[in-house]
Amino acid sequence: MSSLASRHLQVPQLSRFGWLMALYAENHARLVRLFEPGDLVGGTYLSRIGDGLDLRLDVIARHAYTSELRLAYDALPDPVTGEPDPSVYVRLYRDARQAEATHCYVGRRWQDTIGMFPPPKAVLGHRVRMNTFLGKWLQYLAEQGHGVATLAPVLASSEAPCAVLASAGTSPETTPR
Repeated sequence: MSSLASRHLQVPQLSRFGWLMALYAENHARLVRLFEPGDLVGGTYLSRIGDGLDLRLDVIARHAYTSELRLAYDALPDPVTGEPDPSVYVRLYRDARQAEATHCYVGRRWQDTIGMFPPPKAVLGHRVRMNTFLGKWLQYLAEQGHGVATLAPVLASSEAPCAVLASAGTSPETTPR
């Protein structure tokens, strides 16, 4: 019986980097399930569920294998910058099935948050926090009822996102085989 108690169970551990990659994969699954952004062309979309907090989805750029997105509440401006807050910029890797939150606050970049020359551990920790926020926010949005059915394009507006770069029709999903 004492030999049984002294045994150590070897459980595989996930590194912080592995954890971050798993977050990217979870965020991709949530984002695709929620809004199917791979099918959206460049522009601005609003998801309205009747609670007064319209969610804005900007498809900033589409490339062959990636999309640049921004999610924000349309009616909650930051008191300092006037930009929507909360907001998160997402790089969607359609081929690798990963979604990475690149930054979460309009007025501050990662350099403002963790410094100009942070140690790698600080960068990794910052990315884990941003992507954990994205995952929780996407889960909350789904629970509130946001989704493809509530998403509608916004017609010509002066608030259009940056120019859409290239190839909405040449992604791997839409290329004929």
